[in-house]
Amino acid sequence: MSAQLPPIFDLPQQWEAQADFKEYMSAVNPAMPEIKIEAFPSAMHGAGATRLIPFDLSATLKTAYAATTPNLYAGYLRIATNERLQTDFVATSQMFFVIHGAGHTSMDAGTIAWKTGDLFTLPAVASALHEATQDSVLFWVNDAPLLSYLGAIPSENRFEPVLYTQQRITEELNKVRAQGEQRNRVGVLLSNPHFPHTKTLTHTLWSLYNILPKGVVQAAHRHNSVAIDHCVSAGADTYTLIGKKIDDNGNIINPIKAMWTSGSTFITPPGWWHSHHNDSDQDAIVLPIQDAGLVMNMQVLDFQLAK
Repeated sequence: MSAQLPPIFDLPQQWEAQADFKEYMSAVNPAMPEIKIEAFPSAMHGAGATRLIPFDLSATLKTAYAATTPNLYAGYLRIATNERLQTDFVATSQMFFVIHGAGHTSMDAGTIAWKTGDLFTLPAVASALHEATQDSVLFWVNDAPLLSYLGAIPSENRFEPVLYTQQRITEELNKVRAQGEQRNRVGVLLSNPHFPHTKTLTHTLWSLYNILPKGVVQAAHRHNSVAIDHCVSAGADTYTLIGKKIDDNGNIINPIKAMWTSGSTFITPPGWWHSHHNDSDQDAIVLPIQDAGLVMNMQVLDFQLAK
């Protein structure tokens, strides 16, 4: 005689407790936490003990985890001479730019020696130990918030660690400068051959080493990726104008001015128009890091020039 199955359909429907419904027109474009223009001055890392200095905007973004933008986490890493600091980011992509100093970073894959102006990327390493032979400051960005949002952990390394030395970056930048300096952008994309479609730094991160020659204005453009813009070097009166709209002549309406100062960083929100202006007597360099690798893979970057 077969066993009688319990009357499951008579049980309380506990699985309905979180079933929710919204009327389409009132909910199709929900109000999301605002991504604001934020500034992180060089004074944050100018002195002090060895430490991690994160740009944690989780209160503004209303996340339960540390984040600088919805997909990216950034900050400064200060390491005193002959000291070390370990990072344990749960991320698929990590970028470190050496603002100044020298040292090396060790992980399971090996050791990377770095110095002022170098940039290196790490995949989903369990941890990395950063040691300084000189007083050092690094600017870092990773995609840890994206994984926290998904409730995911990396299952594989999508690329190997890569070092972009200051010498190689400068050589490639000079080739571009020789082609003329009056174009909208005069820079080099830092890319990885593992990502031939997006041509990006990693599969999630995008990076441009962009020079803004003295006396030059780089006209407004926009894109749907958030930019974390690090100023490598700049003279006085160098800045970015940022705003939501442009007029018929391609000028930004009621812009907010983000000043460039060496070693500082600011955020450009997604979809906002921005133009770069160098009214000083010296060239300037900015290093934007974006989540454009992810956005381009979704084919929604929507890069536009004002003119």
